[in-house]
Amino acid sequence: MSRATSPIRDLAQRIMVHEGHEGKSSQVQPTVAFHACEKLRPHLATLMGDAGARALFARSLVIAHSEAPWLRTVHVQPAGSSKAFEFPEAPVGRAVMAEGERALLAQLLGLLVIFIGESLTLRMVRQVWPALPLNDFDFGGGKRNEKAS
Repeated sequence: MSRATSPIRDLAQRIMVHEGHEGKSSQVQPTVAFHACEKLRPHLATLMGDAGARALFARSLVIAHSEAPWLRTVHVQPAGSSKAFEFPEAPVGRAVMAEGERALLAQLLGLLVIFIGESLTLRMVRQVWPALPLNDFDFGGGKRNEKAS
């Protein structure tokens, strides 16, 4: 069951655009979401251990398969690997790949919200991407998530 609500999908898109801009690109490039997952991995491992982070990536991938069937070709790497995911080179077109990656990242964020809550999820996102503008971000509960001092 998908836990990626519209606001969570918006957050995933913001992260992907931000990651694309860090790479000096005007468009979201393929593998941007995979790179974002790599940036989240050490924080997730600290929170839930390597096995927990790996399980979270694997579950996100399984849930995202329904939105992007090409993700079935992607595999979560064993614990201790230098990367979270192994995937074939450009298995589909750029637009389809970007949409699948957004689905994967949104599912990961959705699961994080379920496990640790909205506040801690946003705190982690702010730690990983401190320059990402989130002052107007709202999970849909009517509360603004202002940057904490």
